[in-house]
This record gives sequence, structure tokens and C-alpha cells, in this order.
Amino acid sequence: MQEKAGLSEALELMKDLRRRCDWDAAQTHESLRPYLIEEAYEVDDAIRAGNDTQLREELGDLLLQVLFHSVVAEERRAFDFGDVAEGFLRKMKSRHPHLYEGGERQSWEGMKARTRASVVDGLPADLPALHRAFRLQDRAAGVGFDWPDAAGPAAKVEKELAEVRGEIAVGAHVSGDGVPDPALEMELGDLLFSVVNLCRKLGVHPSLALDKANTKFARRFQDVELLAKSRGIEVQSAGLEALDELWNEAKRNGTGNGELGTV
Repeated sequence: MQEKAGLSEALELMKDLRRRCDWDAAQTHESLRPYLIEEAYEVDDAIRAGNDTQLREELGDLLLQVLFHSVVAEERRAFDFGDVAEGFLRKMKSRHPHLYEGGERQSWEGMKARTRASVVDGLPADLPALHRAFRLQDRAAGVGFDWPDAAGPAAKVEKELAEVRGEIAVGAHVSGDGVPDPALEMELGDLLFSVVNLCRKLGVHPSLALDKANTKFARRFQDVELLAKSRGIEVQSAGLEALDELWNEAKRNGTGNGELGTV
């Protein structure tokens, strides 16, 4: 059986492309930024789809970005792929002292916290807001700022929801030009942040939970649209009552999963 190619062959190919392909030779760290983000999302899509063939291909495309940046950095005499690999090995071993250094198991975030001046250090500002909230809370928990159990964040969600209702009761709303009431926006932000914290404390990543809820809603509403079309009903003018009946029918028929109810 022919031996599979390895990282060394992949790295040499990347260097050869930099020498002989005009497009590859012209790229910089800056020009490659959009591709890195795109490839990461494509890996995520493959995982969501459960498609191993697609996942293998997309992981290769993501590896290309790692190799590409490493070679560009080597040409600048900044560092090379060997330095990247060495840094990875050193970091993973230091973060698992119970496995490699004869030490005790320690909290990952707790260990990382000792190397940071603040919980926000090194956290990308452009992270999706939901994931950023999760990471901020996770980092704060790493230095001991955390509820002992899920009861605390659950009560906090109820408190923040009550404050949102309070703003609604005094007439907070979105203006005619689409600008939200500042106090209402702040309270809704607090509510979302609290829900993220509850998810974290229960071991559920909010981004994944919301992604599944989005998928469930999209599938069921597509079934609502199909039901409406089969009966000559125009979704745009049907009205809430009629659409809610179709929604409940789609739910009874087993389309989608869960109990979303009227939105």
C-alpha cells in the first residue's frame, strides 16, 4: 500500500507554489485574511452536515491557510512552520501537566488566566457576539467569578426578563425610524448575556444551541409555506392567526422538532 503524504510534502508543495504560481506568490497575511475565515466556516458547514468527505476536503483547505501563512512568515524571516509546530507542542504539554509533566490536573482557563493581565486580553473583538459572551464568561469563571451551580444564572435570567417587561410596561419600543429605545436595548442585551451564562453553566454552547433552533425553525416554516401553497394561501397576507394554525399543523405532522410555538 502506498504511504500517504504527510505534512512535509504539503509544506514543500506550498513553498513550490509560492515560487512558481503568480497568484500564490502575490499573497500576503493581510490578503489571505478573508480566505481563512471562509475556510473555517466551510469546515463548520461540513460538520453540521455530517459529511465526512466534505469535512476531509475542507480541513485540507483550512490546513492550506496554516501552511500559507507559515511560508509567508518564513519568507519574512519572522518564523517558520517548525516554530508553529514547536509552539503547539509546548503549549499543549504545558496545558496538560497531569499527562506530560508529572503535575496535577488544572483548569484550562485557570492556567491561561495566569498569563493574562485581563480576561479580555487576546480575545478577538470581531468574534460573533454570542460566542464572545460565552468566552468572556468562561474566562471570568477561570479566575473564580462564577455561580456555584445553574440555579444562580437561571434566577438571573428571570430577573433580567422582568426588567425587560418593566421597560415594555413604561412604553419602551422601537421608533418609527427603526432605532430601539436605549434602555430597552440595554435590558435585552443583559437578558441575552444571562441566557448565555445559563447555557455555559449547563454545559451547552449557546451558538450551537441557537444554530439548531434556527435550523428547526427554518425547516418548520418551510413546511408552513408548503402547506399554505397547497391550499392557495398567500403567506404574506394570511395574517398571524392563519399562519399560527398552519404552524401548529406542521408541528402535529412531525415537521421540525421541539415546541417553538408562535413567534
